[in-house]
Amino acid sequence: MLARLQQAITLGALALAAGWAWICWQQGHPGWALAGALLIVGGYALVLGLEFSMLRLAHGADDPTPRASAAQLLAAWWAEVQAAPTVFCWRQPFCSRRWPDHLPADASGRRGVLLVHGFVCNRGLWNPWLQRLQAQGVPFIAVNLEPVFGSIDEYIGILEQAVRQLEQATGIAPVIVAHSMGGLAVRRWWAEQGDEARVHHALTIGTPHRGTWLARFAMSRNARQMQHISDWLQTLAAREPAARAGRFTCFYSHCDNIVFPPATATLPGADNRHIAGVPHVHMADRPEPWAELQRWLAATPAG
Repeated sequence: MLARLQQAITLGALALAAGWAWICWQQGHPGWALAGALLIVGGYALVLGLEFSMLRLAHGADDPTPRASAAQLLAAWWAEVQAAPTVFCWRQPFCSRRWPDHLPADASGRRGVLLVHGFVCNRGLWNPWLQRLQAQGVPFIAVNLEPVFGSIDEYIGILEQAVRQLEQATGIAPVIVAHSMGGLAVRRWWAEQGDEARVHHALTIGTPHRGTWLARFAMSRNARQMQHISDWLQTLAAREPAARAGRFTCFYSHCDNIVFPPATATLPGADNRHIAGVPHVHMADRPEPWAELQRWLAATPAG
């Protein structure tokens, strides 16, 4: 569903830009042709700029994360300007099935990986990870969380099925890697089934563990659940064993333009790791989470 929606948006924007440029050019206004086409295809950069401005204003004196400098925010904005079309206009709409789930016949005894995307994303987000995991021969499943705008509670069954498939193929608990809202979906699934032995370790990347300031503008049900210290988040935290946070490694950044103030992406009791100067979507392509995954994959099944 999401892939088709993003295909329509991408192709529609390109068609609109081309149509605007052709009409203006025919009327003898080449400047308007160029300016309008650039605004249509590149206007998202202005929206990203607004997000970074709000991030800077909402950081707050009580957030222990070091405040990002103007230069760091500018560099992060530029990184996200490049990452956003790669993810939302190519990987997800047109290449989400480029790397299918990999459960080889000889997977028994080999640590598997479950990859869980975030809000308004699909499994195509993970394409660079999937390519490398397949080259390594690592069993993996990358899910699509649907309904796209439904409750996070509705993703429990999707994650349960994926974990069961990995368990049946490998015989051991998987490592789970989740970006953004995907980390909350993992916590919600784990709170429901409650078995500590079914997860070897969980890595979250830019997950709003304590909500995000930006969700005050939310319209969908899952986005409203990510409001700062929402009732849903408090109920989830109350259902989790106190020691479970120690099974998480949480990557976060003071330049995350979606999950802020920055410390909201940390989980008390977890191994929280700050990546300086990195924006939200681009964080999924950083080497630090990948290296951490490799460390947990190298651990012995008994470890």
